[in-house]
Amino acid sequence: MTSLARIALFGVAGWLCIHTVYADQKQDLERLRQRISSLQQEMEKTSDSKSETADALRESERAISDSNRILYQLSKQQRQANQVLGQFKQQTSEVSREMQEQQLLLGQLLNQQYLGGKQEYFKLLLNNQDPNQAARELQYYEYIARSRAAWLDKMRNNLAKLSAVASQAQQKHLELEAMQAEQALQKKNLLREKQSHQLVLKKIALQLKHQSQEIGRLQRDENRLSKLLENLTQIVAEPVKAAPNQNRQPSAEPIHRTAFLSLKGKLPLPVKGTVSNKYGSKRPDSPVLWKGLFIKAAASQMVYAVAPGRVIYADWLRGFGNLLIIDHGQSYMSLYGNNETLYKQVGDGLQGGDAIAAIGNSGGNENYGLYFELRYEGKPLDPAKWIKGRFSKIR
Repeated sequence: MTSLARIALFGVAGWLCIHTVYADQKQDLERLRQRISSLQQEMEKTSDSKSETADALRESERAISDSNRILYQLSKQQRQANQVLGQFKQQTSEVSREMQEQQLLLGQLLNQQYLGGKQEYFKLLLNNQDPNQAARELQYYEYIARSRAAWLDKMRNNLAKLSAVASQAQQKHLELEAMQAEQALQKKNLLREKQSHQLVLKKIALQLKHQSQEIGRLQRDENRLSKLLENLTQIVAEPVKAAPNQNRQPSAEPIHRTAFLSLKGKLPLPVKGTVSNKYGSKRPDSPVLWKGLFIKAAASQMVYAVAPGRVIYADWLRGFGNLLIIDHGQSYMSLYGNNETLYKQVGDGLQGGDAIAAIGNSGGNENYGLYFELRYEGKPLDPAKWIKGRFSKIR
């Protein structure tokens, strides 16, 4: 086998390997999503889950989060499309300017040739001047002819380029129009869902207020979250099973994860606000202890991931509203609850500082803010030992 053939063979083998790993990662991600979806459905079927008033909040708060997430994604796509459209406009301007310069030069060349007249070629051949001089002048005319042909070729190429850029710009205009139409539809949906949500809140306001003081409800919420985390920990820890008769290599992690333990004492708070409770203290009128922090913040304010990881839960959970959970590897997780909007979904890879949610008061909470927890092997950690600086020093 020749060296060229070996290189080609290795190249094909490398491409097949990369393609297989990518396909495996997609399959793993789909399996993860399916298992977590099944877990959520099972939790919603439990008897105590069905019996509580807060059930009425779930669908409306989920719908508000979904509509806001779609609007957020559309806005990002629209900004990107506008940037591309701006680049197309700049290209159009540059090509048009180059064409104007070429037209000017070509006009000057044609004018000089017209003034000289085509008969100059024959004069050079028929008069009795020095043959060397005649040869030089014939070479000069040949240069002029070549230049004219080259400029004509450039103009043809630029015309084709201008046509292509104009076509691409038109396509981007159509995409933007479609995005704007979708955006208008989502805004209508969001308004309708918020109106529905207000009706739900008015209808069950007294019951929710009574439930917020109920010891049993708080304990059930905590037990439900603990059960969820226990199941999620098992799902994340389980190795992916290879398909029958398939020698499948484990796929690579979707993102590089910094060892979470090395970040102890260095994490930022996930949102700018005021911490209103102390980890381990009793909740108001209840023996149930705080397992995390409640950070009071303005509605719709952005919430950020405290460290790199992967989203393993993004859904509504009773008592915690729209909840997002990030797996940071080595059995560490961070939890972000009571959000109005979840911008990320299960399987999304994250870097520290990525926007993941928007502040709300979902789950029947009276105050706007974020409920934040850190967990190791499902057990709560004191955030004060992990957050950088004092809680008063927030970004």
